[in-house]
Amino acid sequence: MTTRTERLDGLPFTRKHRKLLLGSGVGWALDAMDVGLISFVMAALAVHWSLSPTELSWIGSIGFVGMAIGAALGGLLADRIGRRQVFAATLLIYGLATGAAALSTGIAMLIVLRFIVGLGLGAELPVASTLVSEFAPRRIRGRVVVILEGFWAVGWIMAALIGYFVVPASDDGWRWALAIGLVPAAYALVVRFGLPESVRYLESKGRADEAERIVRDYEASAGVEPPDDAAGPATASAPAAGVDAAPAVAAPAESIWSPRLRTRTGALWIVWFGINFSYYGAFIWLPSLLVSQGFDLVRSFGYTLIITLAQLPGYAVAAWLIEVWGRRVTLAVFLTGSAVAAGLFGLADSPATIIAAGMALSFFNLGAWGALYAIGPELYPTATRGSGTGAAAAFGRIASIIAPLLVPLLLDLGDTVLVFGVFAAAFVVAALAAFTLPERKGYALEDT
Repeated sequence: MTTRTERLDGLPFTRKHRKLLLGSGVGWALDAMDVGLISFVMAALAVHWSLSPTELSWIGSIGFVGMAIGAALGGLLADRIGRRQVFAATLLIYGLATGAAALSTGIAMLIVLRFIVGLGLGAELPVASTLVSEFAPRRIRGRVVVILEGFWAVGWIMAALIGYFVVPASDDGWRWALAIGLVPAAYALVVRFGLPESVRYLESKGRADEAERIVRDYEASAGVEPPDDAAGPATASAPAAGVDAAPAVAAPAESIWSPRLRTRTGALWIVWFGINFSYYGAFIWLPSLLVSQGFDLVRSFGYTLIITLAQLPGYAVAAWLIEVWGRRVTLAVFLTGSAVAAGLFGLADSPATIIAAGMALSFFNLGAWGALYAIGPELYPTATRGSGTGAAAAFGRIASIIAPLLVPLLLDLGDTVLVFGVFAAAFVVAALAAFTLPERKGYALEDT
């Protein structure tokens, strides 16, 4: 019998896949927009509220505390109540909290709301990548997930545009910027009613009729008839009269620390830690660091916007290479490039070199992010795919908490050379760990 997952794996990329990718990608972009906005808000509040570097670092880090908790809980919930349900709920949570943050009367209120925002953001990312990877055709699965990650660049560019045009416009510009963050709350309805639930998840919960209906919808979109030996709805395989059917008992989920999975889990966690540490340490502080070097608010925001644009070609190249070189090599090469670019950025001392090194850092770093999100869901079976990717993301968020807090301390000990030297070292460690991950290019996702 041809399984439903085999039927999905063998389909061409159809309008149904495109709708899922676009629907998940818009949520991903809104997530990135929210994360990116806080870097511009921090730079504005340093001026309008006269905040110290320590206070600013807490505004930057507290959201990642929420993201660490949200990533772990979101992954667990996705394996229990479904990918789509958790995806929609997280959009609603962080959209409402971001809108409320626009009304903050002081730093304490802003910090509390940023923590709640983080809960939603942290849960959404691993769940969205898991959902898309479970529908993507096997031959282009990695490329599709990298394209999904590419929506992050779209969101960050949106944040840079809002930061450039809205935040400096008035003393309350930062409030209007955060108010735009209400958009994800409305988009949650689109996700809840417009996107399908994972077929693999539905099968693992015994909901065969729903799973079959979704697979047939995708086959119809491709103009493909179900194979003669296709699994039909659950009622079609009912036992004959007089025969008692034994209740289906789901096998216990394999631990991500089982002997078979522990090595890949450890390596994945190291990569997540290193890339989070360097990415968020650099990009959350980037506008503020430029202001501290003597550039005015508008000019520093303009430089940040230019640097951010380099994320798009980074994703595009990674999306191509991941099906040519494979996941592991692509991830390791882009992490190595990120290390070199971080070192060069620390040495940059003119607008031209700052922009050039910053664009290189954007290119390689975001390409690495794309490859990382592609490889994560491929490492685990269905029953632990959400929790496995969520746990790795949660561990990585610890680094994103530490990094913004560490930047002021490193600046006191040295200067930007020391700051970006530390970031470069973290990228090198992540690249070494990436080389130990198994290569899953061309393999089917594991169901058991």
